[in-house]
Amino acid sequence: MSARVLVIEDDEAILKLLRRGLAYEGYQVDTAMDGQTGLSLARDNPPDLVVLDLMLPGIDGLEVCRRLRAGGPVPILILTAKESINDRIQGLDVGADDYMTKPFNLDELLARARALLRRAQPSRPQILRFADLSLDTGTRQASRGDRVIALTAKEYELLELFMRHPRQVLTRDTIFDRVWGYDFGGESNIIEVYIRYLRQKLEEKGESRLIHTVRGMGYVIREAS
Repeated sequence: MSARVLVIEDDEAILKLLRRGLAYEGYQVDTAMDGQTGLSLARDNPPDLVVLDLMLPGIDGLEVCRRLRAGGPVPILILTAKESINDRIQGLDVGADDYMTKPFNLDELLARARALLRRAQPSRPQILRFADLSLDTGTRQASRGDRVIALTAKEYELLELFMRHPRQVLTRDTIFDRVWGYDFGGESNIIEVYIRYLRQKLEEKGESRLIHTVRGMGYVIREAS
């Protein structure tokens, strides 16, 4: 059965373009022009992917994204006219998986949709372990000892990357490519922001630091020296 895509967009011309393009690719497409209708559709017919505008009447896109993420792991692609790095970070913070600005190229959007759907396909869960830290790829939860740590979508992807490459220094370029899949720009501090988020969660109860900065090179997960 083809994937179901929910498009929440209040610009009728863009909505028609997306509906036509996604349907041509073989997806089942549901559409909404405001946040409340979009949330209702997502509840009644759970989508495999959501394409979400931020500037919506009524409930704004950030709040819609937050509620969708609270309801489960559905991939969310934010589509908006907002271009600043802070806007991108804010969208990712509330659970979005990818971000495109308007005007956009339809072929690129379709390619990103395919990538998000591929990543969301279930695979055999694993328990990744490093020191006293474990990461369940099925539930997407981390634990230090008996303490369970809830992660956002991007925090999980970043931590999984580290735990699949223990004691290996990962450069900023590698992290950008593997976690975000596109470049925020050389001056972006998004990696530093998410490293800080992870450290706060992993060290919340005074545990030792596991994610370390290697100056001039990148970051590494290793035992504290």
